[in-house]
Amino acid sequence: MKKFYLSLLGSALLSIVALGWLIDAFSQQAHSPQDEFALQSKILMGFSQQLSLIEPADRSQYTQKLAAQFALPLTYRATETLALPDSLLVEMNQTGGLILEDQQGFYLLYSNNQLAPYHLKLRLEKTIEHIQQNDMLLTLLFYAGLCVFMGFIIAPLAKRLGVVNEAAKQFASGNLQARIPVSYFTYIKDVELTFNRMASQIEKLLDENKLMASSLSHDIRTPIACLRFGLDATLDCDDEQKRLHYLTRMESDLDQMESMLKSYLAFATLEQKATQLNYAYTELNDYLTTIISQLEPKITKCDLDVELICKGFRVHADLHWLARAMSNLLSNACDFATKHIIISAFKQAHYVVITVEDDGPGIDEQNWDKVFSPFFQEQSHRNRATQSYGLGLAIVAKVADWHHGSVSVSRSKRLNGACFTLKIHNIEEM
Repeated sequence: MKKFYLSLLGSALLSIVALGWLIDAFSQQAHSPQDEFALQSKILMGFSQQLSLIEPADRSQYTQKLAAQFALPLTYRATETLALPDSLLVEMNQTGGLILEDQQGFYLLYSNNQLAPYHLKLRLEKTIEHIQQNDMLLTLLFYAGLCVFMGFIIAPLAKRLGVVNEAAKQFASGNLQARIPVSYFTYIKDVELTFNRMASQIEKLLDENKLMASSLSHDIRTPIACLRFGLDATLDCDDEQKRLHYLTRMESDLDQMESMLKSYLAFATLEQKATQLNYAYTELNDYLTTIISQLEPKITKCDLDVELICKGFRVHADLHWLARAMSNLLSNACDFATKHIIISAFKQAHYVVITVEDDGPGIDEQNWDKVFSPFFQEQSHRNRATQSYGLGLAIVAKVADWHHGSVSVSRSKRLNGACFTLKIHNIEEM
């Protein structure tokens, strides 16, 4: 919106200056004193011819006599009393004379070789009606021109607002793919981008809710069936030892259901954390070293070798959630790696790029776009974790999105396993 405010203010100032100049030029052309007072100019030239026949000493008195006879404000004065530039003095000696304007009206000056170094001055009053008509005309022209200039500025805004309104109607009617085609020539680009982000976020949340509902209803059937089987077996069994065994299995099934529900509910409320991010700066090399040390028990248990490649620079992020994402990526690598894991970090323009590579079986290329979806698990992979609901990488994707970045997976060129690339926007320290 700042662009719109600046454009509107700049256009208003430009239009005022341009219109003022145009109207001033128009008024000077439309209102030509030489045309309006042509008769007075002819009269003054006739008086000058009569004065040229009079002796110079008697010309002033004769001028007063002419002024009284014709009831005209006519005077005979020395040219040296005029504070005029030479160009105007030359014009005063030309046919028609020189017409000047002041606050009270106009006055006509004329001289020639016979009258020099004197001149005739005829006062020409400006009528009030003429002044009012000119002022009204110029005022109307100014506001009309201002409206035209503003129309050129407001019309694109109205058009883009219509596009936003149409996209909002389509989205409200159920078309979740409705987006605003962002144009470079728009005053409300921020509004359009914000709408598109909001629409994408809503669509993503609805898809996740549908997926979570279907996944939960599917995954919970197995422990419920086990509970039903265990309960029926317990009721029908008379052996106390078997009944205790069935009850133990039922308790295990209940624990599994509880863990599953906690994971699902935690992911469902994850989006609320996006408004509670606390950004801070930290040294990335030390930060990643700390995360690796926290997972040292699992790394040691899996007998893995972890290599960190990171030059010394600082990163700006929510350190808690970035650590959560990195822990998920490293834990995932531990689950599938055979011997080696490489973590590397580097700068790329305004982003920090962190890669986690392992020498495991990797991920099928057809699943590269699916692996970050909630509740997705590759059937071909044997997970060493005791409990997994396919939410670890989905949380990594959430954290990347919160940091205005992205996460992707590919085939590692160095270890031939999976290569996860986490990219987050980084603000340099001032």
